[in-house]
Amino acid sequence: MTKPADLLEFEAPLAVLLKEIEALSLLPAGETRDRELAQLRRRVDSLRAEIYASLTPWQRVQLARHPKRPGMLEYVGRLFQGFTEIHGDRRFADDHAIVAGFATYHDRPVVVVGHQKTGADTREKIYRNFGYAKPEGYRKALRVMRMAEKFGRPVVVLVDTPAAYPGIESEERGVAEAIAYNLREMSVLRVPIVIAVCGEGGSGGALGLAVGDAVLIQEFAIYSVIPPEGCAAILWRDANRKVEAAEALKLTAPDMLRLGIVDAIVPEPPGGAHNNHEEAARLLDEAILAALDRSSGLGADERVELRYRKFRGMGRLGIDFVEMKNEE
Repeated sequence: MTKPADLLEFEAPLAVLLKEIEALSLLPAGETRDRELAQLRRRVDSLRAEIYASLTPWQRVQLARHPKRPGMLEYVGRLFQGFTEIHGDRRFADDHAIVAGFATYHDRPVVVVGHQKTGADTREKIYRNFGYAKPEGYRKALRVMRMAEKFGRPVVVLVDTPAAYPGIESEERGVAEAIAYNLREMSVLRVPIVIAVCGEGGSGGALGLAVGDAVLIQEFAIYSVIPPEGCAAILWRDANRKVEAAEALKLTAPDMLRLGIVDAIVPEPPGGAHNNHEEAARLLDEAILAALDRSSGLGADERVELRYRKFRGMGRLGIDFVEMKNEE
């Protein structure tokens, strides 16, 4: 259960109850204590459900960025066996913001790729560049996915990044080209590809790994062309209007499903994935396994064709609107 120190601003009403639970937990076990603890926990669950039933887009952004939210490597440790990491793009360097390797998933060999932005401390987060991948990261990912195609292994991708790294060295080494190349090559890989947006799906940094047969998104994850702060800074020259930008961007999981950008929403435990890592992993496991089974049941040609149609069809609503206006 979440500790009071881990609460977000909008969860403040839970703080008093959680502190009471902490205090009672320190007392000797007994029937009275256990009964009171059970009552308090029911009150916490009820209040949390009430709070989470009406979250704003900005509050969902805060949940997607929660520092205690499980990262890619934690999911790998819980869901996959025998993970063996592959390093380097064979052209420049090894980008630690993207992790890729071989593993076993429900007794089937797979390749796992994803962004890793979290860490146990600041040093590790810096080592991972806070999930901001550079060109070599995308080239490493594609190198490993081509190995998956060579050996007939499905690919599971876990997306969690604010964006691609915007620094000068990233631009010098062709980050836009690396992402664009991945989009093209992933669209024609003949093995099953399942994508899961597990935290932030930020801009091209996310899309560079997110072309697949099924695109899943966790309940409180986000997927957006730009972070709310960046959007506000561009549109209104004021990053403080991030709350307004989050509303306008339509970046929540329900928005993504309604617009046809994702195929399914993966439920999270009460209070979000950070509140119960084990349950979050179990729910994600169910969704990935079902999507992988569906994709694996298709022939390679059919799979590639359906993947192509899926991404070509995104944004069709906007095209229809323009055509309608032109006809007028």
